[in-house]
Amino acid sequence: MRILHTSDWHIGRTFHGTSTMDALAEVLGALVQQVRDDAVDVVIVAGDVFDSATPAGPAYTLLGDTLVALHDTGAKVIVTSGNHDSAARLGFQARLLRDGIHVVTDPRAVGTPVTIDDADGPVHFYGIPYLEPAIVRQHWPMSLENGAILRTQAQTMAHAMRLVRTGMAAHGGRSVAIAHCFAAGVDATAGLEREVRQGGLDVVPLDVFDGPDYVALGHIHGRQQLSERVRYAGAPLHYSFGEQHKERGSWLIDLDASGLASVEWSALPVPRRLVTLTGTLDEILAPQNVDAHADDWVCAIYTDVLPQIEPMRRLKESFPHCAMVQHTPASGAGRAEHSYAERLKSAVTDTERIEAFLEHVRAGQGPSERESELIREVLDERVAAEALV
Repeated sequence: MRILHTSDWHIGRTFHGTSTMDALAEVLGALVQQVRDDAVDVVIVAGDVFDSATPAGPAYTLLGDTLVALHDTGAKVIVTSGNHDSAARLGFQARLLRDGIHVVTDPRAVGTPVTIDDADGPVHFYGIPYLEPAIVRQHWPMSLENGAILRTQAQTMAHAMRLVRTGMAAHGGRSVAIAHCFAAGVDATAGLEREVRQGGLDVVPLDVFDGPDYVALGHIHGRQQLSERVRYAGAPLHYSFGEQHKERGSWLIDLDASGLASVEWSALPVPRRLVTLTGTLDEILAPQNVDAHADDWVCAIYTDVLPQIEPMRRLKESFPHCAMVQHTPASGAGRAEHSYAERLKSAVTDTERIEAFLEHVRAGQGPSERESELIREVLDERVAAEALV
């Protein structure tokens, strides 16, 4: 049996205020073609199908079109819900879907497999929707071995996998588990989901996933191989500049009669490249950069000592798809060793205080000769005005 593992489509997400719907439709179209060309038997979508619990109408349209296109290749499809999905909205029409498309959103079904046969017998797919401990406790009120209630996602996932192993023991044969979580061993540079970056989820130990022939994970946006059997496919589209160097694609898994036979990576096209350009604003706008990156999504980090006037407007004139601009001044060579507070304490005159302030807010760059003249003029005028009072 040949399986394609994908995840984290995030239908409906924007990229710095720009819709990604057309780009995602292009990539998902390429994924459907891969399924057809590679004679895939089963497609797994491991959570975060939508980017929002309340997706707009076009998001449903793209999902429906993609599922129908996958079904038309002859492949079976198994979809689970992620933390961005509303399990109710994603699963409400599960019973109405055509044969061969399975949407798993009910935690009460964990341990009950979707069974698909090949020439070597049955393969049991155990879908685990995203499990929020506070929500699933109503279904599993006393779930830990010592009788305690579930409080963390690590505990909840461990219990779900115990149910999966119970199902495996009852059904026998080969097995695949599908889950959406943050597993131990993830490379932090791989493109972490927003909740992971913000510390919103606890880590699930890798040994929790012992048992199945393959474990298809979702939630991390860059591909990850945690073990030969446990992997993340990542998102099919770049959703942040932090992901720009991470290849997009899916895992192709082959099962033989005895279990996992091989896993290989199948790359997807990138509709528009992402690039980060660093240097002074003039360096970023140099002709060679414009020629090379005019059609790319651009994050510009300009290092001029002083903020530049309307940098985004200037950048968009050369880079129509400039999405971000950051001012990160290079460390000034003349930066004083003492802190701003220490410099203020040692300042005697108003001129010294103003110079200390300018050095503090301009990365060590003090006033220019002309600025020093203006400072002196303003202070002299103030002294003259006070003398007349």
